[in-house]
Amino acid sequence: MPEIELSAGTIDYQDTGGAGPVLVFGHGLPMNETQWRKVVPLLDGYRCVLPTLPLGGHRRPMNPDADLSHRGVARLLGEFIERLGLDDVTLVLNDWGGGQFLVTEEQGHRVGRMVLVACEAFDNFPPGPAKAAAAVCRIPGGVRLLTRLMRVPLFRDNRNGYGGMSLRGIPAEIMEDWFGPATRSRAVRRDFAKFATSAPDRRTLLAWSERLRDYDRPVLVVWATEDRLMPREHGPRLAELYPKGRLIEIAGSSTLVPEDQPEQLAEAMRDFLIGTGADPVGANG
Repeated sequence: MPEIELSAGTIDYQDTGGAGPVLVFGHGLPMNETQWRKVVPLLDGYRCVLPTLPLGGHRRPMNPDADLSHRGVARLLGEFIERLGLDDVTLVLNDWGGGQFLVTEEQGHRVGRMVLVACEAFDNFPPGPAKAAAAVCRIPGGVRLLTRLMRVPLFRDNRNGYGGMSLRGIPAEIMEDWFGPATRSRAVRRDFAKFATSAPDRRTLLAWSERLRDYDRPVLVVWATEDRLMPREHGPRLAELYPKGRLIEIAGSSTLVPEDQPEQLAEAMRDFLIGTGADPVGANG
């Protein structure tokens, strides 16, 4: 897996390569690129780039002074895009919504469109059920306790926690991969805690959200009808926030639409991409 050294530290990433339009994928806490493992193969003709961001599932710890707030990680994502020389990228987010704030930063001009899939928005940072996990992360040793609890199926699969993020269920080996780095590394646990406890107050979040109205490029908002973390009303509200936003809803899914309905999501993405001038290159069908 290729790596790149950024100001906050070294991150790894996957890159399918090719000459097609570039899609850059974000992921949730403490996930990694495997969150999109079912969707990427359905996007022939596109170059899919998947950085492993320092949200707790990253394999190498960041520098001790790294800014791992939501805006800090958004800026780091922008630095990643800039360092790879990518332009007119489609930014695709699911669960973690802080990547939206990149478009209010200097590097935001490189984002040609966004696909926002059942993600944090407005004052929903972190989402309701995740607030308890964030509180645990504020306690010394809290992240270590959380990683140990995630080995217990009864806790891991609880529908009020990570088990509620997917109707199909997240395979145990995927969950183990997501929580593995924090299980093994104290420095990664430090990063996990920094990010998990970084959400600002409601007033600040809403002020940041208002600034997103200035982003005048296409935005597809994909919302899940059976989501337990992202409020149903946030879908249409988010689509209305962006001048060129549009909404589709996908049934039979919770937060992790890439896990529950990858085919429907990929189809919606392809329609949106083609409709906004990002045609696939050399794809069959």
